[in-house]
Amino acid sequence: MKIKLTVVFLLFVVGLSYSQQKKWSIEECINYALENNIDVEQLELQLQSTKLGESDALGDFLPSLNASSNGSWSKGSGFDQTTNQRVSGTFFSLNAGISSGVTLFDGLRNIHNYNKAKLNTIASQYRLDGIKDNIVLNVANAYLDVLAAKESLKVVELQAKLSNQDYERTKALVEAGTVPKGDLLELEATIADYEQQKVNGENNVVLRRLFLAQLLQITDYQNFDIAESTYDVPPSEIYNYTAKEVYDKALTIRGNIKLAETNIDIAEKDVKIAKGLLYPTLSASIGYNTSYSSFVKRITNASFTDQLSENDGIGYGMSLNIPIFNGFSVRNNIKRSKLNLEQTKLQAKQEKLTLEANINQAYLDVRSFGKRYEAAQKTYDARKQAYDFAKDRFDVGLMNAFDFSQSQSRLDNAAIDVVNAKYNYIFRIKILEIYYGIPVTLE
Repeated sequence: MKIKLTVVFLLFVVGLSYSQQKKWSIEECINYALENNIDVEQLELQLQSTKLGESDALGDFLPSLNASSNGSWSKGSGFDQTTNQRVSGTFFSLNAGISSGVTLFDGLRNIHNYNKAKLNTIASQYRLDGIKDNIVLNVANAYLDVLAAKESLKVVELQAKLSNQDYERTKALVEAGTVPKGDLLELEATIADYEQQKVNGENNVVLRRLFLAQLLQITDYQNFDIAESTYDVPPSEIYNYTAKEVYDKALTIRGNIKLAETNIDIAEKDVKIAKGLLYPTLSASIGYNTSYSSFVKRITNASFTDQLSENDGIGYGMSLNIPIFNGFSVRNNIKRSKLNLEQTKLQAKQEKLTLEANINQAYLDVRSFGKRYEAAQKTYDARKQAYDFAKDRFDVGLMNAFDFSQSQSRLDNAAIDVVNAKYNYIFRIKILEIYYGIPVTLE
């Protein structure tokens, strides 16, 4: 008995948890995608790498510091490096030193390299922002596709329910001999058609939901679903702005535009770095050395520390490297850098032209799909009145089932057109809002 109660309780808990499974809002989907997308994770790692490059470039300003030591044993006749004498026997000698060097001038290349490294970090951040913009747009589109598929399915389910009611009513009338049996057969065909549409609609919902889950990289797509709600066209402040105003704002916030402009700055730094090779390089160095020899200890009794103190020495030096001729490589690198700069400027110009074209298209789409939505609503209202009139006639036997099913089919198509037009309209609004920097929401 206890085992049975335990099983029943577990089944109840499982059923309760399933019925209360999470329903995702569009904001939750977007945030989850941004946090778990592989492309985003890869670009975040790339951003960390560019920050290390910035640290490397900063280190080029600092002097180098290196220590070295060399110990050797000799047996028999040999040459003692400490005393510069030939010795015989077994002896140990040690040489040690520490040296430091710094570049004093290299045509300002170290400065330009550091500035370029900082720009690379900024560019990586803009590249990351750009991919996030695309993710937001793709997730919003996929989310709205699921909503549209669900609403279309509801339209079919509602009409199927009404058709079943008409069938039961007509069946009674046929049995009473009021209407011909052909009307009942026509309604049976209509119900079968709705069942087929319902199956197609359910499959469409699953496929759209699966696509959204794949965008979010959710593997348990069978238990994934979005919030059940019917959304109207949300109010938006985007209507208050012209296409030019949206474009001007997008120039200041879009990641791909900022990336293109930063790439120009990077290319300019490359030109300066290439020109830096035309200038002399001046560096300075300092070194400290000392030594120890067991041969010296044998003949002078000088201890290890005494020898290190007596044999130490400090050396200073400066090095000047003046480039005279390097087989045209420096001049050609400068020319390549300048050509790359011009190409980068053209790419930035093209990015802005593409952005302007996309925004103008999005602006026109908002107006166009808004009119389509209004037209679809008017068509639906007219079809609904025609359907209500046809149903009244059908209920009293003044219209046959075939003509009534045609009126019902036209109403269904009009209802589905309204759903598709509405979500296409909402998506176009969201595209324009994203260009303006308005967060995506359906509230």
